[in-house]
Amino acid sequence: MIKNLNRKKSAIAVAIACSVMVTFAHADESIKLDKVEVAGILPEKLETVPGSYAVIDQDELDVSRPFSVQEALNNVPGVHVVGENSFGLGVNIGVRGLDPRRTSRTLLLEDGMPVHLGPYGDPSAHFTTPIERVQRIEVVKGSGQILYGPQTVGGMINFVTKPVPKNGVEGSVSAMAGNNDFTGLHANVGYGGERGGIMIDAIQKKGDGIRDNHDFDMQDIMLKGQLNLTDSQTLIAKVGYYEEDSHVSETGLGALEYAQDKYQAPTGKNDQFKYERKSLHLTHLFDINDKTKLTTNAYYVDAFRTSFRQINAPGTLNNGTQTGFSVMDRCQGLGVATEANAEQCGGRHRPRSYDYWGIEPRLDFKHSLFGVDSDAVVGFRYHEEGNKRQQFRDGNPLAQNLNWAKANGSFREDIRIDIEAKSYYAQNTFYLGDWTLTPGVRVEDVRKTINVLQAEGDPQGFKKSYSQTVTLPGLGATWNGIANTTVFAGIHRGFAPPRPSRDINFDDLAGLDAISATRAEESTNTEIGVRSNYFKGVAFEAALFNIDFDEIVIQQTAGNFVNAGELQNTGIELGARVDFGAIYNTPHNFYVMGNYTNLFKAKFKKDTNESTKGNRLPYAPRDIASVNFGYQHPIGLDARIGVDYVSQQYVDADNTTVESLDGQEGRIPAYTLLNASVNFRPVGSKVSYFMSGHNLADKEYLVSRVDGKVAGRQRQVFAGIRYDF
Repeated sequence: MIKNLNRKKSAIAVAIACSVMVTFAHADESIKLDKVEVAGILPEKLETVPGSYAVIDQDELDVSRPFSVQEALNNVPGVHVVGENSFGLGVNIGVRGLDPRRTSRTLLLEDGMPVHLGPYGDPSAHFTTPIERVQRIEVVKGSGQILYGPQTVGGMINFVTKPVPKNGVEGSVSAMAGNNDFTGLHANVGYGGERGGIMIDAIQKKGDGIRDNHDFDMQDIMLKGQLNLTDSQTLIAKVGYYEEDSHVSETGLGALEYAQDKYQAPTGKNDQFKYERKSLHLTHLFDINDKTKLTTNAYYVDAFRTSFRQINAPGTLNNGTQTGFSVMDRCQGLGVATEANAEQCGGRHRPRSYDYWGIEPRLDFKHSLFGVDSDAVVGFRYHEEGNKRQQFRDGNPLAQNLNWAKANGSFREDIRIDIEAKSYYAQNTFYLGDWTLTPGVRVEDVRKTINVLQAEGDPQGFKKSYSQTVTLPGLGATWNGIANTTVFAGIHRGFAPPRPSRDINFDDLAGLDAISATRAEESTNTEIGVRSNYFKGVAFEAALFNIDFDEIVIQQTAGNFVNAGELQNTGIELGARVDFGAIYNTPHNFYVMGNYTNLFKAKFKKDTNESTKGNRLPYAPRDIASVNFGYQHPIGLDARIGVDYVSQQYVDADNTTVESLDGQEGRIPAYTLLNASVNFRPVGSKVSYFMSGHNLADKEYLVSRVDGKVAGRQRQVFAGIRYDF
């Protein structure tokens, strides 16, 4: 523990030392107001991006008024967002047909740095940057991914936070309220000048969840500072604290429970999920000259999550018989679970702690190798993380308290996971007239150590380390021979490291294969497409993509992951917006915007026992579509209404169509949701008024069967006011 702490302190010290040294080296330089700012993951020259991408900017976020990031991403082609929760807590995002569960196949970043629980050990997304803190969302698919990692099989999403003010005091305050007892408060205030500035951002939200007794309360605080060291150097520091306390249970309902009341949660008053996250991010920007920039990032995250639930398996009796109704875990003779008998039972606690840190210097420079103008990027990242997983189970009602369970309950599990990862990457963009050619490579060198101290209630003495080094090349090209139009194509190798948390065979901890339940996922990703705003008032993008997996990992049953052989995902993405106000030169703008994804192939090509060959990948809907019709009035009004459509899905590799009594087998039917928003900011005013509604038709629909049947969100409407200063 002391060794890890010293390493963390050393990493931060290195980052600060680099800043101090370059400060003294250039202390005599003048300072200008026009300082370089932290950019996103996309380059300045968007026409050179050799793949599909989407940018959701501040203007779009202001007028669409999403509840959370999951609504903000609904209009991005290729993105499947599962509305399993109320307001974006524990988001589930899948890209191009990949499993959306806890967004573990999509790389999530904040200002270019990872935000998962454990980027290598447990890439689950129980936290995403609150939408109120976001200035821009970048979604990148295709060969542009190789500069980032470790997850490169799907896409990546970067949340760019708001910058520190430059011209005195700036900020905003807003308040929101809606049905389901929802309230939200947000305040942002900062001060800046030529030497830099400071900003604080605070958010508080609470309300009722989708199911009964699933209330939540979250707070997020961020402090961000910027110091302009010299004319060519900037130091940015960001400290964050996030806390969530909710009664949302991961356990779904059995088939008969769901039919009886799909929104019930018999143990909801006692079930609980708590999450606390502390983060530090330091960035040093050094414009060495007009052609060369050195960016050094250092980050540290300390997170703790614990969950308590009283139902282990939905729709199942204690002896394993499926009945369609659930009973309390480890409590005998109580019968079907109800709010009343839930008070008489204990349950299962799963406290887990995570910490990781890293340092990443990156050099961007322009050159003319072989007489060809080029932009190059080279970088290196050193990353360490440690995970501690424990579990306590007891039938005593006193076990509802974690401290009591630790002192008196049944100690079931204690697993320690340590990871050391080194990442190397290089990329060069050659400018060849109307063409660009972008080759690149990423190398991931990962070492993992798993120490099992307790498993299934028995003391263990099992420890094993293993390493893996993979080389991930990529190549992309663009052609800009037509005005305001880019044709692009790319190919790259994708990689998702094996997750140690699920790679333990508890049936044979002493065996040689005890930590080889699943192997890493590797894929070959290709795409070709075009994006254009050649015609006035019309912008569109189309892309054809293919992902060939050498070995994909799927969830066979809840918490049980297996390698399922080769898989092919092939589809087409379409996105467009038409502004008739621009076409007809009128300030009254009627517009239509939409996207469509057709994943016409998502099938297993080869399996070790051939049982799933030709079947469709679970949770990979064939069709996803969204269309919105809007109107912008010159007085400052923007109103839109639209629908989101998701086609039916299988939930297992066997493509089961008959529903099981525990609710975990069967299909998810197609559904269509009606949404609307209105934003009004009078011209010249600093006040905005807004209202947003999701599932306005109050449609009942199913979204998941991972841990039993889970219903989607009911009608949710909120309204609010914001004052900018």
